Amino acid sequence: MKEQSTVRLGIIGMGGMGVAHARNILEGKVPGMRLAAIADRVQERLQGYGDDVKNFSDAIEMMESGTVDAVLIATPHYSHTPLGIAALERGLHVMVEKPISVHKADCERLISAWKDRSIVFGAMFNQRGNPHYGKLRKMIQSRELGTIQRVNWIITDWYRTSAYYGSGEWRATWGGEGGGVLLNQCPHNLDLLQWLFGMPKKITALCQFGRFHDIEVEDAVTALLEYPDGATGVFITSTGEAPGVNRLEVAADRGRVVIENGVFKFERTEMPVSEHSRTATHSFKKPEHWEITIPMGEGSSGHVGILRNFAAAILHGEPLIAPAVEGIHSVELANAMLYSTFTQQPVELPLDSSAYEAALKARSKA
Repeated sequence: MKEQSTVRLGIIGMGGMGVAHARNILEGKVPGMRLAAIADRVQERLQGYGDDVKNFSDAIEMMESGTVDAVLIATPHYSHTPLGIAALERGLHVMVEKPISVHKADCERLISAWKDRSIVFGAMFNQRGNPHYGKLRKMIQSRELGTIQRVNWIITDWYRTSAYYGSGEWRATWGGEGGGVLLNQCPHNLDLLQWLFGMPKKITALCQFGRFHDIEVEDAVTALLEYPDGATGVFITSTGEAPGVNRLEVAADRGRVVIENGVFKFERTEMPVSEHSRTATHSFKKPEHWEITIPMGEGSSGHVGILRNFAAAILHGEPLIAPAVEGIHSVELANAMLYSTFTQQPVELPLDSSAYEAALKARSKA
């Protein structure tokens, strides 16, 4: 790609997220990036962005207009794959909203279209810039926590009303959205889960469809994860609980980490728990430990941070915080949880993408 000083961005899909991204760019929050064009099939959504922003009713027409260097795809989920492929094939840099695709097979198709590695291909996983999760990742990778024994993540602060689900015909349907809380609200959490702890080898899940709302997709999930090294995980989420909670608890050989309500607490054992168990002469005495609240620095400013990184990657070769190719992992986790419920049995990973695609299509036609 030719050297440039400004990235001319085109946003495809001017719904809630598309509008938010457009405003951030127009307000100058993303150095080196200019909003050059927007595309949406609904004409009313194209109004109010000024004469310098070109309007298109067709995304392909925008891609071929010569007015943009990069596109941000913020459309309903199923269209992420064909639009992403079209943009990559036309040599445009691509940022795709979460999830990068509805199912693993479409992820594979999208990623296989990324043949020119000079093209920057990113995903909007803005939670990777959260300093709490960044600190935990460093502690895991540096072995400061020792061996991970157990992971529990309860995310029930995704509460949504029936009015939310009624705000669009595509919402909360197999054919329009491809899933519920796992595909819409939880891609960030599922991305962090694999980013921090890697992929499990087996998932057993109970997804409850329309438990709290009159919808056909899942709005409550409880999943058991089994990891290759023997660690276990429990992942619980819902859009029907209030006030809800977001609590990540990690038990490890050097103590326990809890991230909740913006606080990072670390109960660090004086010695590894495994060593204490082998050498202690008392039957019930627990290892001594310190309770530490770890202060956090600033993160990468959420969505704005990801866009700044995207622009810097295009202009200066800065490494991406969230490469789109890694987006397949969160999709696979969501698919596996649903497939476990569809089949009423544990699912071994890697997931059979063709089998899941067929099962999803059958549900979409039902």
